[in-house]
Amino acid sequence: MTHLQIRDVSLFVKVMGQGYPLVLMHGGPGLDYTTLLPLQPLADQFTLIFYDHRCNGHSEGAEVSSMTFENLTADADALRQKLGFDKWAVLGHSFGGNVALEYALRYPQSLSHLVLMDTGGDQWWVNQNAPELLAKRGYSASAVQAARRFYNGQFTPGEFLPTFMKFMSAYSYHFSPLTQIYQAVFGPHMKMQPEATIFGYNQLLDGWTVMDRLSEIKAPTLVLAGRHDFLFPTEHQVALTTGITNARLEIIERAGHNPHMERTAEVNEIIKSFITEAIPVYA
Repeated sequence: MTHLQIRDVSLFVKVMGQGYPLVLMHGGPGLDYTTLLPLQPLADQFTLIFYDHRCNGHSEGAEVSSMTFENLTADADALRQKLGFDKWAVLGHSFGGNVALEYALRYPQSLSHLVLMDTGGDQWWVNQNAPELLAKRGYSASAVQAARRFYNGQFTPGEFLPTFMKFMSAYSYHFSPLTQIYQAVFGPHMKMQPEATIFGYNQLLDGWTVMDRLSEIKAPTLVLAGRHDFLFPTEHQVALTTGITNARLEIIERAGHNPHMERTAEVNEIIKSFITEAIPVYA
């Protein structure tokens, strides 16, 4: 684990394993690489590049207003060059999938495979549909309103955790408070940046969509998501898969927004098989 000077920022980077390079773009905005640590077993076959986006996690040296898709994708490609990879496979989860989609559109020559995990090409699903879906699933009016405020960036940094905790259980197919406590105490400690969450939802992602450009993506693409994801439900995963020319869809049963946490072995095997099916010669 180290910090690398990439363009105008110091990105926190963790590289492990050996083999074909796979870069992992974490979700959020405002979270860090630890959200993707269940993918570590893939290091037995791939070189995994975990990193924190600018203004997220442990990365340093940039104002939150610099968190634009232009900068986020340019950072990623500069990191690729810094590490000496001609091409790499790109996996993006949730917000990281938004970045991955923008990266695929802006730097098509740099990626060999694209893995989109519980993500979307239109922020409407998070801003508007997610709170409505929570209401349909029986969540309280208070939880629904909290989700609406959260996903539109209408909260202060001090309200981050109290607001999020009102609907946190929706992220899992089977929510276990004891498991959450155990992970908080004994698991990897996430560094959250609420300011990045607020800016991301309130400005960066406000009205964002790439649905009209999906056909420009030519790289082999895996669209993978939990059946019970309330942020990007199955109907949107179907739309993503249909829009991308060379895409295939895998829906993970008994999983929510984080299938790599709930169905780890199954998800890792699907990702491994997808990338190795047509892996480029790499030296």
